[in-house]
Amino acid sequence: MLTLVLVVIVVALAFEFINGFHDTANSIATVVATKVLSPGQAVILAAMTNLIGAFLGTAVAKTIASGLVDTDVVAMTSQLLICSLLGAIIWNLITWWRGMPSSSSHALIGGLCGAALAAAHNNWHALIWSKAGDAGWTSNKGLLWKVFVPMVSSPFAGFLLGVLVLGLLYLIIAAMFRAGGPLARAARPRWVNAFFGKAQIVSAAYMGMAHGTNDAQKTMGIIALAIFGAQQAGTLDQLPSWLAFMHPGGDEKVIDTWIIVTCALVMAAGTAAGGWRIIKTLGHKMVKLHPIDGFAAETASATILVTAAHFGMPVSTTHSISTAIMGVGFAKNPRALKLGVIERIVWAWILTIPAAGAVGYALFKLFAAFGWA
Repeated sequence: MLTLVLVVIVVALAFEFINGFHDTANSIATVVATKVLSPGQAVILAAMTNLIGAFLGTAVAKTIASGLVDTDVVAMTSQLLICSLLGAIIWNLITWWRGMPSSSSHALIGGLCGAALAAAHNNWHALIWSKAGDAGWTSNKGLLWKVFVPMVSSPFAGFLLGVLVLGLLYLIIAAMFRAGGPLARAARPRWVNAFFGKAQIVSAAYMGMAHGTNDAQKTMGIIALAIFGAQQAGTLDQLPSWLAFMHPGGDEKVIDTWIIVTCALVMAAGTAAGGWRIIKTLGHKMVKLHPIDGFAAETASATILVTAAHFGMPVSTTHSISTAIMGVGFAKNPRALKLGVIERIVWAWILTIPAAGAVGYALFKLFAAFGWA
């Protein structure tokens, strides 16, 4: 039914809005913690750069739309997509309330996999585990290559890159100090903090753009799935003329312009709403940050996200920035890291996919029991 398709789109946009305020902290926690920008200024910067980033490619959206669930085994019905989204939303709200920076990306993937398994009557072949493309490993599809490999590797990459970037900056400052003269004066803490206070605005914008490039695309993929499924079922034949723009331009791999624009605007609005509980955890509780530390963490994390988005990998913004902050803290002083807070964050990471998947699975079974699926 057309009504169900519209409900999918509304719920998907609700997820996108929640994703915006849930993950706002990922791009602005460090710039707020270092007092380079006020919370209000940081949110405005993040919203603007999220909006720009959402338009810079659709590779991640195509992975969500066609690379994780085998539509030959299970039909991507509106009910399945609604349960997927609700599973992700419920887990996101739980972790937001607890102030834990869990992954919205993995929550959505977990919800989608759980609902798909329920719809396929526990047939695990409904999930695409590994499927090679024609152009080598970079085009491989499936949960193994697109989700689990980057899920494990991106936190390590974020940590190592955080250590390397801050270490390189320290080496440059030390070399300037040894050079003497004007360079030595510029290497003094007061001037270093002043320089990186300005530079961190650039790195925070880079982080916001990378967040938009990766995270905004997940919902685009879900909406594309719903539209394609409705087209296949003939549901879109009922569209009134003023909704004619909803007719897809091709298959589920095609992300139409109206989907990109809508998701970008909604995510930017969610970002503007802010997520201060998570900002407190990321920006203050793990390790004390200075402007040079924030610059290093944001630069490292954004680089991971942009690279992953290029290859269509729905990498967690939360994982990359959290581990980059850990790496920066380790580079400064390994004993400065607050291991209790880090342990809670790691547990939230581990639980996200199975927890959101369990909610998506249970919701679909509940829908089926009432004859709604």
